[in-house]
Amino acid sequence: MTTHNKALSGKYLLLPLFLLVLNTFYIFAQKNTIQDAVTYIKQANSLYDSENYEESLSYYFKAEIIAKELKNDSLVSIIYTRTGHIHLRDGKNKDALNAYSKALDVAELTKHKELEIKAKAGLIVILRRMNRLDKALKTALHSLKSIPSTNFYRKGAHVSILVLTSEVYLDKEEYDSTLYYVEKALDISKELKYKEAILDLYIKKGMVYFYQKKYDASLNFLFKAKNILSEQEINNKSYPIIKTNYFIANCYYQQGDFDKAINILVTSIDNFEETDLLKPPAIRSHLLLANCYNEKAAYQKANLWRSKYVTLNESYQKDKDQTVDIIHEKETDKLQKEIVTLETKQRESEKSKKQIFWILLFTVFSLVIIVFLYLKKQRSNKVLFANLMKEINALETIKQSSITKKNIPKEIIIDDHKVVEIIKGLEKLESQEYFLKSDCNLRSMAKKLKTNATYLSKTINIHKEKNYTEYINDLRIDYVLKRLKEDKKFRSYAIQSIATEIGYKSSYSLVKHFKAKTGINPSYYIKSLDKQQLSSKITT
Repeated sequence: MTTHNKALSGKYLLLPLFLLVLNTFYIFAQKNTIQDAVTYIKQANSLYDSENYEESLSYYFKAEIIAKELKNDSLVSIIYTRTGHIHLRDGKNKDALNAYSKALDVAELTKHKELEIKAKAGLIVILRRMNRLDKALKTALHSLKSIPSTNFYRKGAHVSILVLTSEVYLDKEEYDSTLYYVEKALDISKELKYKEAILDLYIKKGMVYFYQKKYDASLNFLFKAKNILSEQEINNKSYPIIKTNYFIANCYYQQGDFDKAINILVTSIDNFEETDLLKPPAIRSHLLLANCYNEKAAYQKANLWRSKYVTLNESYQKDKDQTVDIIHEKETDKLQKEIVTLETKQRESEKSKKQIFWILLFTVFSLVIIVFLYLKKQRSNKVLFANLMKEINALETIKQSSITKKNIPKEIIIDDHKVVEIIKGLEKLESQEYFLKSDCNLRSMAKKLKTNATYLSKTINIHKEKNYTEYINDLRIDYVLKRLKEDKKFRSYAIQSIATEIGYKSSYSLVKHFKAKTGINPSYYIKSLDKQQLSSKITT
C-alpha cells in the first residue's frame, strides 16, 4: 500500500471510528437490561451465520458493553467465545486466541464449567492451527474429564469435544487413538440422532483408513457418508461433499483405478460453487485430477488441471495469510512454460506449415534450453545439498562432543566482566531458542540481558564476528536446517507456516535468508530430505 493510499484509508477510517464512539456513548446513556444484550447477541448470531463478520462483531461489542455494565460475567464469557468464533472463521488466529483466552478467564472466575468447556473448544482449534498439538490434546482431555459433571454429558457439546480430540490425534498420526474417540463420539451421536456429527465421523474414519492404506475399509465409510449426504437434510453440506469425493477419488487413485477417480473428481469439480474453490480439499481435487491424467499419459489435460491447481493454491495462500507468497519452484516454472508453449501452438495451428515449422523449432529450442538450465541447476543443487548435509552432520558431531565443555570459545580472551555476562546471557537465550520469537530484536534482547542495544551490538560484532541481524538469521537458519532434517511432520508444513514458526513474518524472508546461507531454496532442501529418507528405507 502506498503512502497516499495509507493516508486515504486512515482518513476514511475516522468516520466509522467516530460513529463507534458515539454509539458507545449512546448505549451507556440508555438504561440497559439483560434482554437488550440478548437481543444484540441474537442479531450478531444471525449476521455470523450469514458470514457478515464485521457487522456481527459490532453487535457483540454492544452486547459486551451492556453485560459488563450489568456485571454479568457469564454473558461476557459467552460474548468473548462467540467473538473468538468470528476471528476463527475470518482466519485471524491471534485475535481468536485472545478472545477465547479472555472467555476462559471469565468462566474460570465464575466457576462455570459449561462456559469453560465452550471456551476451551475454541482454544483447541486455535492450538491445532498453531501446531501446538500437545497443548491442544491436554486441553481436550481436561475438558472431557470435566464433562460428566456438567449438563453437556452425552449431549451435542460432549460430541464436539470428542470430535476435536479425535482430530488432534489425527494430526499427530496416532490413528488407534483417533478411532477410539471417533467411536465414542459415534455412540453418543447415534443415540442423539445427530446426523451432522455422524456424517463427519464417518468421513474421519474413512480418512484414518486411507492414511493407513486400508483403501477398501476407507471406501466403506466414505460411501456411508455419501449416503447420508444424498438421503438426509444436512446443513452446510458443501464442504463434506467435496471432502468425501476427494478421499473416495484418492482411494481409487491409490488402487490404480484412474478412470473411476477421474469420473468422481470431474463431477465434483463441475458442481463446485464459486465459494467452494478456495476450500483446501477443492484445491487438492484439482491436483489429484492432474495426477490421474498424468498416470494415463494424458499430459495436455494433466498440465491444464495442474495449472488450475497452482492458480487456486496461490489465491488460497493470499486470502489465508493476507501476504503474497513469492516462491516459484523450478519444476513449477518449467510446467508454466510448457503450458504457455502448448497454448501458443494451439493459437498458431491455423497458420501456414512454414510458420508452424518455425514455431515448433523455436519451441523445441526453448525447451532444450529450459531442460538444460533445469538439469544444470539440479546438479548444482545436489552438490550444495550434499555439502550442506556434511556441514550439518559435522556441526551435530561437534555439538555432541562439546556438551560438557564451556560454551565460551577458548581463543576468545575476555577481561570485561560485563561482556562475559552478556555472552553467557546470549548462550542462555540461544539454548531457550529465544531467537525463534517474531518479536526478537536488538532492543528486546538487550532488555532481557539488562544492557543497552549499542553495547550488545558491539559485543556481538566483536565476539560473534557478525552483526546482530546476521547473528539472528544464522541461528534461525541453523535451527530450521536441523529441525527439517529430523522432523518429518515439520517438513510437511507450508513454507509460510515454517517461516512463522521460526520467527519470520513472511515466507519471502525465510526463502531469502535460507538461500543466502545455503545456496538452495527451502523447498528443494525439503524434497531432497524426503527423497533421501525414502531411499534409505528402500535400501534397508
